[in-house]
Amino acid sequence: MRHTPIVSDKVGRRVAIASAAATIIGIGFVVLGPALAASAATVPTPAPTPTAPSINGIIQSTLNGPNGTPSDSILVIIGITLLSIAPSLILMVSSFTKIFVVLAMTRNALGLQTIPPNQVLAGLALFLSIFIMWPVISSINDVALQPYLHGSLDLQHAVTLAEGPLRHFMIANTRQEDLALMTRAAGRPNPSSPSDVSLSTLIPAFMISQLRSAFIIGFVIFIPFLIVDIVVSSSLMAMGMMMLPPVMVSLPFKILLFILVDGWGLLVTTLVGSYGGT
Repeated sequence: MRHTPIVSDKVGRRVAIASAAATIIGIGFVVLGPALAASAATVPTPAPTPTAPSINGIIQSTLNGPNGTPSDSILVIIGITLLSIAPSLILMVSSFTKIFVVLAMTRNALGLQTIPPNQVLAGLALFLSIFIMWPVISSINDVALQPYLHGSLDLQHAVTLAEGPLRHFMIANTRQEDLALMTRAAGRPNPSSPSDVSLSTLIPAFMISQLRSAFIIGFVIFIPFLIVDIVVSSSLMAMGMMMLPPVMVSLPFKILLFILVDGWGLLVTTLVGSYGGT
């Protein structure tokens, strides 16, 4: 009988908690009841029917503008593309490779490793290439570029017409043996005319021919400087000056010889003359 008050207290607390919970739930129903009833009575709005997207706001780039000339966006894209592939084009389809190799071999023949520097040789080779290929550039501008810019040609026909002068230049400076070599390597039949040679065969054949011509010119340039080295080395051996490097003694004589014979003039004349009539 000692535990009866404790049990009655627990029961009283549970009853009080239940009463409080019932009171809170009742108040909630009173407050939220109208809102819940209104929402239940409201008819849900149907989802809108999806419509096809409008293309009025889409920016469209066309190959030709309203007056038939190329649009500005297309000209910008073509210009950026040409600038990105310009180094490769200069190396593959111009006289730059041959001229640069000849200039580099001349520097080595003189015994000068870094003078003139590569930047100077590349700049000289670039401007000599532009000078040599100026007729080709002018022809491409007249027959393809200007008609395309004025809207009288589309892009495909302009590229086809621009290929003609460049193809003529490369074929005129490519050996038949190199063309036959690349044709056999590609497993293709022999072309019946120069116009039937594909660019994928013509370009590597042209580069091989240019390298061959550059090495021939470089060999001719090496001969007189080699003779100077032999004479200087023999003279030093005869005088017993074997500890003196022959290169140090022969270098001034080779530079003097190159200046006396107007070496740069002869070199540029030979390089430009090797493309005569193209």
